[in-house]
Amino acid sequence: MDERTQNEFISNLCKEYLKNNQIDPSYYSDPAVKRGLRNANGTGVIAGLSQIGDVVGYELRDGERISVPGRLYYRGYNLEDLIDGFTKEGRYGFEEVSYLLLFGALPRADQLKYITDQFGVLRQLPRFFTEDHILSAPSRNIMNKLARSTLGLYCYDDNPDDTSLENLMRQGMELIARFPLFLAYAYQAKRHFFDHKSLHIHFPHDNQSTAESILRAVRSDKQFTEEEAKLLDLCLVLHAEHGGGNNSTFACRVCSSSGTDTYAAISAALASLKGPLHGGANIAVVEMFEDIQKNVQNWNDEGEVADYLAKMLRKEAGDRSGKIYGMGHPIYTVSDPRAVILKANARRLAEKNGYGEEFKLIETVERLSPEVFAHVKGSTKPMCANVDMYSGLVYKTLGIPTELYTPLFAAARISGWIAHRIEEICGNSRIIRPAYRVVYDARSYVPMDER
Repeated sequence: MDERTQNEFISNLCKEYLKNNQIDPSYYSDPAVKRGLRNANGTGVIAGLSQIGDVVGYELRDGERISVPGRLYYRGYNLEDLIDGFTKEGRYGFEEVSYLLLFGALPRADQLKYITDQFGVLRQLPRFFTEDHILSAPSRNIMNKLARSTLGLYCYDDNPDDTSLENLMRQGMELIARFPLFLAYAYQAKRHFFDHKSLHIHFPHDNQSTAESILRAVRSDKQFTEEEAKLLDLCLVLHAEHGGGNNSTFACRVCSSSGTDTYAAISAALASLKGPLHGGANIAVVEMFEDIQKNVQNWNDEGEVADYLAKMLRKEAGDRSGKIYGMGHPIYTVSDPRAVILKANARRLAEKNGYGEEFKLIETVERLSPEVFAHVKGSTKPMCANVDMYSGLVYKTLGIPTELYTPLFAAARISGWIAHRIEEICGNSRIIRPAYRVVYDARSYVPMDER
């Protein structure tokens, strides 16, 4: 079969699929069907209990959803208080937050030193792992390579399937420590084999924080400032956890509930995070602003900016998706605390590194979007910028390439994933199995010559 005939055959098969696989949208209005595991008022279906993280964007009063300023809690602590605490005392925060998520309490000084030292020691990859699993099979997409590297660790684990608490903690700490090198080496391989650039494989220093290790491994000259490392550390803290209901964490919990191994469960979470409706959204925001910058002549003309945003919503501009990426969130409506914190901390470095005008443009889009959305869509529901609105610019000011934006998200969220995996296995012990309602009619078998 030649290529043209094959393409026609596949096209006809696709038409056959569409003819036989249409579900009447009206069926979803049945109250028993929770599309996307969400209730009719937009709240999530309660799928379990957790002591790890909580996302607050509204309150229910007499059954009505009331929007409130967003709050994010790690183990009961307001994220803003955690950041204020380690910032005032001049510490990197990701290791402290990882300890909190894993063990459920803030670490004492000796406990923080222990886990920080352990991450440093565990950062080293197994012998020949880099050559055999990363350099020998480079990928254009770093997220796919992260998943492959994670699965590859199974082969180097003498006890991979043991789901005892001690073993889960060991595996989790190793993964948290090694993700920075996974993403950095995968990027260097992609850069070398596909972009034809020099290959730089930097070995980690045991005494560096996670943020410092990432910058050292990603940059060709291994150089960075403390200000840059502290800002990246803040990004890691902001992305470390976001409740059990976000898509990647839920994917991790679903897989964990089956009793599968840690590496398989985390690779499933990575597959979820890669999606453009989840972790991949930060790249979509960057691409959107590149398009706006090319097509809006005067970034300071709010009328021109608003007109272009309206075209985007009408699918006449941008990627024709009808979306303004970085605006809106399933839970946060008044404000996303992560975006608020990131915006406040990013301004100075953006201006210092020559991205002041881009920062102003983002602020303009953030301010105008709700009004434009209401005008074009006729909706008056509250809308705020989410963390993706500013995270891309922060990474850009740090000189981090676009293909690493979502992997950096993963290097932070691995702490939350491991915490939820352990909680699911040790606290639930029941496989997750939701139901789907079947909407086809019974049919009788038809012999081949009668079809």
